[in-house]
Formats: sequence, structure tokens, C-alpha cells
Amino acid sequence: MSTMLARIGRDRQRYENNLRLVSGCIPYRFAKGNDSETDNLESRIEVLMISSPNRDDLVFPKGGWEDDETIEEAACREALEEAGVRGKLNEKPLGVWEFRSKSRQDMCSLEGGCKGYMFALEVTEELETWPERENHDRRWLSVKEAFELCRYEWMRRALENFLNTFEENWKQKFEATEELIESPPPTVSDCQIITPNLCIDHPNSAQRHGMTFSWLVPIRAYRCLE
Repeated sequence: MSTMLARIGRDRQRYENNLRLVSGCIPYRFAKGNDSETDNLESRIEVLMISSPNRDDLVFPKGGWEDDETIEEAACREALEEAGVRGKLNEKPLGVWEFRSKSRQDMCSLEGGCKGYMFALEVTEELETWPERENHDRRWLSVKEAFELCRYEWMRRALENFLNTFEENWKQKFEATEELIESPPPTVSDCQIITPNLCIDHPNSAQRHGMTFSWLVPIRAYRCLE
């Protein structure tokens, strides 16, 4: 049995203009067995969603932001309490949405309004037991499945932002790591060393010592002199 306890009550709940402030996250991981070189990023990502009693649709972990924690801490706490996961939180929000609770309006303010902040959480640990396990089952889903099963439209928009942001970051990452050019062997006379040990003392020295070099070098490693 888990020794962790979920927070209850609303004594510390934050409000803003009669809106209950909510923090949540989209937990994700890289799917096992998929080729990391494929161009289809969506097929490489799985997201974690949770169920609620007596409902067939799913939600992402979320809950009230309380006055003794940061909004990022609230998102991580809700992921732990509701889904039993820990991980690395991207502190840049996926977005902010104002919405009205359709099923239980008393769960928000008197007017039933909420203001929700969503983040992306890369899962690094899954617990076997967690505080709200009896109320929430968890399921790893493809992005496509998550869109189909998501309960709220605003959560679908958060999922869209998650995927768009991830694709942009992924593209920038691979552009940086693949920024290589094919170049003839540099010589000491026409190449200034920017990074230590990247230039050899003579264009034929590698051959003299019986070594094989590939002259694929990072663009930013050399600054060739005119």
C-alpha cells in the first residue's frame, strides 16, 4: 500500500477573478521498438492518460494549484497523485485555458469556471502504487488514440500544442547534431584550431601513423583563414 497521501480540501486553493487555478501536465515517453530515425515523430511518442470512475473517456493529470507551491510543483504533484509518475517537467507552459467544468461545476468556483495551465512531463519513473490509484487507472496511448479519447476540447488543444512544440524542438535538435560537412583534410597553414585536438600536425600524418580519419567535421569546429 502506498504511504503517500493525496491532498484534499480547498483551504489552500488559489483563485483569480473567481476562477479556480488548475495545473496539469501531459506525461510522455518514447515508444519502445520504434526507429528513432523515422520522420514521423508522432509515432515515436506515447502519452499517459488517466480514467475517472464510471466514465469511458480519459483526461491528463491535473488539479488545483495551491498557495504553498509553484505552478510547476503543482503539475508534478498532480502527476504523482493521480497517475503515479515522476519525471522531468518542461517549465514552459503548453498554454493557458479558461473553461467551465461540465460534469461537476462545484469542483471549480461558484460560477464553475477554471483557468488551467498545462505542461509537458517526460516520465522517468512509474510507481506501482500511488495515492489515487483506486480512482484512476492509467493508460499509455499513441497521440492519435489520445486525441480520440480525450474528454475535453481544451485538453485536445493542449495536446496539439505539445506535439507542435515537440516537433519544433526535435527539428532544431537534429539540425544541430547533423550540421556536418564533407571537407578535404585541413592543413596547419590554412586552418586555425578552434577546438583542441581537431587539427593534425600534417595532412599526411594520419596515413604515416597507420590511422584512418573521416573528414566529416562539424561546421563550427574550424574557422578557415582566407
